[in-house]
Order: sequence, then structure tokens, then C-alpha cells
Amino acid sequence: MTTTTTPDGRPVPPAHADERTMLEAWLDFHRATLALKCAGLDDERLRRPAVPPSRMTLLGLVQHMAEVERNWFQRVFASLDVPPVFGADNTDGFTLAPERGLEEATAAWQAQIARGRELTADASLDDAGRLSEREAGHVGDAGVSLRWILVHLIEEYARHNGHADLLRERLDGVTGT
Repeated sequence: MTTTTTPDGRPVPPAHADERTMLEAWLDFHRATLALKCAGLDDERLRRPAVPPSRMTLLGLVQHMAEVERNWFQRVFASLDVPPVFGADNTDGFTLAPERGLEEATAAWQAQIARGRELTADASLDDAGRLSEREAGHVGDAGVSLRWILVHLIEEYARHNGHADLLRERLDGVTGT
């Protein structure tokens, strides 16, 4: 018997698959985990930071990951000159706007995911994108493969899902996921 989703609806990465399928499945699992962490909360709770002085919120994490998706797939991998998702003064996505709630932020995030899939659909894991000079200084090379980008995104989501888990627990006691 093969299970394709967890009881909470997230896609289960296959136990055996080729490298590309495995990387994309784990990335999708982590994307679904972040969405699940935000599910069922009202706007006020989605905007509530964990503990001072941190301003990190669940809504801010969704916006941040939209920006992360755009950066790595569009700017780095495809070398596109695209503006920040939520405005020039919000390059990391964490700043909240009173008029933008979870529905709009999630739509923007999902659009970035879809665009990334389009740009990488026919690419090899060995195809490379170009980093900015600043980013290259952190990585140690001016170019990174699509494989590197996918692994980095899995790591980024996993780290932020840990933050999301703590935020959610503080908001309403929900743990796990």
C-alpha cells in the first residue's frame, strides 16, 4: 500500500525515486507544511510575532518565501530582472501591509512557485544560475546548479517551518505537523 498524502493532506515524498523527483517532492512537502501552519488562523493571529524583539510572523513567513522563490528561480536561475514581490522597500518580504492578508500573500507565493516550475521544467539539475557578487561571496562561487538551488530551498523551508511551528504553538498551542 502506497500512501500519497499525510493525514493532514500534505504530499508524502516517495521512498524511492530519481533525484529530481525526490528533490521536488521534498520541496513540495515543505511548501505544504508552511501552508498548513497558517491554516485556520485569523488575520490578527497571522500577524502576531512570536516574542519581542522578533517581528517574525506567520504571514511574514509566507511573504518571505514568495520572495525566496522569486529570487532563486527567477533572479538567480533564469537571470531575470524582476522587482521584489511586495515592493522595493520589502526585499525580504517580512514587512506586513495592513491591506494584505493571507489570501493575497498566498496567491503571490503560489504564483512564484508556479513561475519557478515553469522556468525549471526543462532544465537539468546541472544547469546553473548566476549569483550576485554579494551572494557569490557567501557561497564561494558565482554560479550554482539547479540541484544546489533545490537543496537550498528545502533547507530554507525546513528552517522556516521550524519557526512557523514555534509561532503556531505560541498562538494556539497547535504542535507537530
